[in-house]
Amino acid sequence: MTTEPPWMAHGYPNIWLPYAQMKTCARPLAVVRTAGSRIELADGTSLVDGVASWWTACHGYNHPHIAQAIHEQLESAPHVMFGGLVHEPALKLAERLCALLGPGLDRVFFTESGSVSVEVAIKMAMQFWVNQGRPRTRILAFKGGYHGDTFGTMAVCDPKVGMHAAFQGMLTDHDILALPQDSTSDAALDAFLQRHGENTAAILVEPLIQGAGGMLMHDPEVLRRLRKLADRYGILLIFDEIFTGFGRTGTLFAFEQTGVRPDIITLSKALTGGTLPLAATVASQRVFDAFWSEDPSHALMHGPTFMGNALACAAANASLDLFEQESRVEQAQSLEAALREGLEPCRALPGVRDVRVLGAIGVVELEHAPDREALRQRFVDAGVWIRPFGRVVYLTPCFTIDASDLSTLTSAVFNVLASP
Repeated sequence: MTTEPPWMAHGYPNIWLPYAQMKTCARPLAVVRTAGSRIELADGTSLVDGVASWWTACHGYNHPHIAQAIHEQLESAPHVMFGGLVHEPALKLAERLCALLGPGLDRVFFTESGSVSVEVAIKMAMQFWVNQGRPRTRILAFKGGYHGDTFGTMAVCDPKVGMHAAFQGMLTDHDILALPQDSTSDAALDAFLQRHGENTAAILVEPLIQGAGGMLMHDPEVLRRLRKLADRYGILLIFDEIFTGFGRTGTLFAFEQTGVRPDIITLSKALTGGTLPLAATVASQRVFDAFWSEDPSHALMHGPTFMGNALACAAANASLDLFEQESRVEQAQSLEAALREGLEPCRALPGVRDVRVLGAIGVVELEHAPDREALRQRFVDAGVWIRPFGRVVYLTPCFTIDASDLSTLTSAVFNVLASP
């Protein structure tokens, strides 16, 4: 018998849930604790988490090293405004991020969420040109792309993704084209930039995989083509690594697999190991130099209240410790083979269009969008937390998941999709 905690006894009359039609959506599950790769519900059910809380909990839940770092920082200074003040956790984190990203990405601007980090990247790119007296007002992004839910980021998402349909006609107009994945699309993008490159501030792309737009994967050569085009037309290149950063694709950053580097990169999600909200927009010295001036109007006028939050920065530093000490990238790489083996049998199932794997990302794409609420409940009944969207059933487990729990996830995907 289901036993709900007192705080769920009357449902959720004051909560507005994300991505949900509140009138018809299923009742959310009450969580009382997490540990490792598991979520424990109030009724005692233990679910294997297949999505690592929207791709954030890369080390698993409740890692003691991160918890200890947060506790120690809480005792000294949980937060202090970043306007006119700085603190050691933020300075240390910025230095470490730049060292990991390598030469050419030198200045870190902290925010609290991925969407805002992309907003800041767009502002940086546009003001880069304004400060030089050559305003450029448009961003070039791509079909299948998703970059966030704020107004600025909605405007650079593929409108056909569908989440932001209610706002069409209200958003700033930018250019959404096909990724240059073959000679035809490459030529089309080149021709577009010949005509409009002088008004394009930046090219914005998710490297190697477009996440929320459908878990769409592309070859590293696509990023190399974009770098060449950006250089040819003097345009900034922004990589949105909010999803892909910190090991998810099998390298610490996805761009490492391409041989090219962006002018600006955005990071979030796994930055703090899934513990606290934090994001970063990291720019090249060239971008930063366009703001370095005696003119106050050339400053970047952006400053989230909780930017550089000390607790979050302490968590992020502890998370980076774990990447150094516990072979996280190698664990993500080993998950690729296991996910491929576990999900490949789904290819033979009726209604399955494709199975694809990259690093610690496993995707089963269906021919038609399923009843997501019903499918989600069937996964819960199978002992796993998997949250399909669109036509996609996907796994992005924590890197530390053990073989038994991973097998539970892949078996559940196969068995649920195989049953009528």
